This record gives sequence, structure tokens and C-alpha cells, in this order.
Amino acid sequence: MTRRAAVILAAGQGTRMKSPLPKVLHPVGGRAMLDRAIDAAERTGCEKIVVVVGTHSPAVGEHVRKRLGEAAVAIQDPPIGTGHAVRSAQEALAGFDGDVVITYADVPLLDAPAFEPLFGLRAQGADVAVLGFEPLDPGAYGRLIVQGGELDRIVEAKEATPEELAVRACNSGVMALPSGLLFELLAQVRNDNAKGEYYLTDVVGLARGRGLSCRVAFASEEDVLGVNSQAELAEAERMFQSHRRARLMAEGVTMPAPDTVWLAWDTEIAGGARVEPYVVFGPGVKVEAGAEIRAFSHLEKAVVRAGAQVGPYARLRPGADIGEGAHVGNFVEVKNVTMGPGAKANHLTYLGDGEVGAKANIGAGTIFCNYDGYQKQKTVIGERAFVGSNSSLVAPVRIGAGAYVGSGSVVTGDVAPDALALARPPQIEKPGWAARFRQVKEALKAKKAG
Repeated sequence: MTRRAAVILAAGQGTRMKSPLPKVLHPVGGRAMLDRAIDAAERTGCEKIVVVVGTHSPAVGEHVRKRLGEAAVAIQDPPIGTGHAVRSAQEALAGFDGDVVITYADVPLLDAPAFEPLFGLRAQGADVAVLGFEPLDPGAYGRLIVQGGELDRIVEAKEATPEELAVRACNSGVMALPSGLLFELLAQVRNDNAKGEYYLTDVVGLARGRGLSCRVAFASEEDVLGVNSQAELAEAERMFQSHRRARLMAEGVTMPAPDTVWLAWDTEIAGGARVEPYVVFGPGVKVEAGAEIRAFSHLEKAVVRAGAQVGPYARLRPGADIGEGAHVGNFVEVKNVTMGPGAKANHLTYLGDGEVGAKANIGAGTIFCNYDGYQKQKTVIGERAFVGSNSSLVAPVRIGAGAYVGSGSVVTGDVAPDALALARPPQIEKPGWAARFRQVKEALKAKKAG
């Protein structure tokens, strides 16, 4: 197979987003659009990926460096058109001999399957392969004028004749061609236009002028949806969520109200699991078969094992691992805690940094006091232990297997297996105190009123 590389354009100003966060770092499905573009290039088999960034958004360059390294960053300065942007990647691609696909960091739904037809056309002899689409409303999109199976030219809508405007095939801006040819053609692109910019689309006309073959592959309109505003970002999110929900339900996940369930790019839910309305999955969640996520719960970087129940109104934070058949009930928060099979924390509880053994029961109002202001400490609850309601377990502490902690206890030391721990003041009763208290208060109230 011919070697593959990708140039991802991420140097746009993104002013229409009206946000301090650079446009391409806005998330769709909980993942930055730029990362989604890099993911797609990697899944396509691109051995080299270059991201073109602008000097106006140093955060974008840093984001790329963290993920791909310094060699993956190309700087476009100043930004003077898409052709100039791609040419900015020439040095980074020096020595690469293969096909280059040019794509965009603000097209978050474009994935590897849409690129394959471009490489297929290249394998069939096309010198330049362009990705087109047929929108419901072609509007201001550039038109792809195809004659005899060849892409003859790309015409901007404002320069098109009525006959050309009637063409429904539009340009996505994505194309693939050999690296050598790409930079040969870009060297010939001129900026004698109203904006004084170098346009990538001119590559097609230059290639045709040399008698080279230019052909078109097609993707769906959704695949190539570009994001330039908050409204378009929301539309991309809507499409992503709709497709992910549909795929999960096709795989056997039960969702009585799918439109209310919010998924992340990497959410894993096995067939046979059930997700009730208004559940939010942040990144890094895995739900096994037979588990039930009840309404109004929020999960992030957590695992829910087979047959477990979570919620309603539960929160699983990073590191939560809910064992088979375990229960995490309403208004329970779990962070960095492993709950063994059959363990239960059914209401109003915070479990942070620890372990809960199999079939242990954590009563309402229990708190793992895990933070001393400087470090996190661990609480370990043994198998079949019982922690009474309104207990505070001050870590580091270990409750032995089968032990009981009396309700209202503040436990600061380890509890032996099968022992009962009571850590609360003795109850004191003063006979008649309430009646005397009322008499005094009522007399004061009457005196004040008089």
C-alpha cells in the first residue's frame, strides 16, 4: 500500500466562535475537534501527520506538541489562504514519498471511512482525488464541475454561471494527491484575487492544465460539516449524539428516552445494559452487559460491571469501579473507589479513595474523609462489613471483614474483623428538661409581647 500522510489545517482565527478557547479545541462528544481530526488521520493509516497552526493561538500548537511532538507542528504566518497553509507543511513533510490527504481541524464528524475512497481513486490512477458532497442547499459552496468522469474545475458560487449553480456536487476542501505533485502545484498557485490569498482549490485547475487526472469521491453532508460558530458546534454535537445513540441501540443497549442521554466519544456500553433518561456519560466510561444506569446520573472515567445498578441521581467520578451486582444509589458520589461484587451504598454517601469489599453495606450519610488538606488517604472496607448511617471514616482506616460500625460514629482507627465499633458520645437524658425549657421561653415571649 502506498504510504500515507495527513496535513490538518488548524490555523483559522475562529472569530465567529466568540470564545477565548481556540475554535479547534472546542469539544464534540467530549473530545477536541482537533483531536478528532488527528484520530481520523491515524485510523486512516497516516504514518506522518502535520498540523498547520497560526501564531494567534499558541494553545493549539501546544496541544499538538503534547500529542504528536514538535515535528508535527507547522506554523502559518501570516494566514493568507488554504494553499499557503498547506505549503507551510512542506518542510515538515520533507523526505516523505507517498500520498497526502489534506483535511481540517474544524470538521469534527469526518472519519477514516470517508478518506478511503480518495485513496481508492489514487490507486486507480487519479493524480488528484477530491472529496465532494451533495448538500440539501448548495448555497455558497464551491461547485465541482465534472465532465466525462473527470473533475474539470472547482467554481466558487459567487463566480458561477446559472448553469454551474445548478450543479449539486460541492467541494468539501478535502483532497488527496502525491506529496511531490502537491508541492509542485502549490508553488504555481497565485494570489491575484480579491482577497490576495493562495487558494488550495487552484491545485485542480493547475493539474488539469498539465493534463493530469482529477476525480471526485463523495461523502455525506454530515461527514463534512464544518464548524465556524457556536450554533454549528451545537449542530455537530447533535449529529454526533444521534449517531452514537443509534449505534448503541443497534448493538442491544436499552434506552427508553435516547434523546435525553448524553454520550462521549469513547463511551462503551455493552448490549443488554439499560440506560434511563437524562444520563450523562463523560469520557472514559465502560458499562458491561446487564448493568443499569438509572435516571439523572453522571459518569466519568468509571467502570460499571455486569448486573450493577447506578442511580438515580448518582455521580461516578474518575476511578470508580462498580463491581458485579453492586448498587450505588441516589445522591451517592464515588471517586477512585473499587466496590466489590454485591456491595451497596444506596443513598446520600461520599466514597472517595478506597475499597469496598464484596457484599459490604454502606449506610446513608457515610463519608470517606479522604483528604487532610495536603494528601489523599485510603479507606478499606472488608467483605460483608456493615457501616451504619451518618458515619465518618477518617482515612487512612481499615474496617475488617464482617465488622460493624455503629451509626453516627467517627472512626479514626482500624476496626478488627467481626468487631463492633462505636465512636460517639454516650446518650444523656435529663428528665423534664423540655417542659421547663418551654415554660421559660413562653414567659419571656409573653413579657416581651406585653
